[in-house]
Amino acid sequence: MPKMKSHSGAKKRLRKTANGKYKCQKEGRRHLLVNKGERRMRRVGASAYIHDTMKQRMDRMLPYA
Repeated sequence: MPKMKSHSGAKKRLRKTANGKYKCQKEGRRHLLVNKGERRMRRVGASAYIHDTMKQRMDRMLPYA
């Protein structure tokens, strides 16, 4: 049986935790930062988790994560 290929975009953006959840960074931290408030930037700086309904799809994208 040949190896399955991982989705290269998902590899760069997602990380699997010990509990089996997928962790990612929130969007909005790259450019046009002058217009965004400090409170918003603190919220955007925190990590996020992929919702449970997307877990099956992520498992298919990252078979060896």
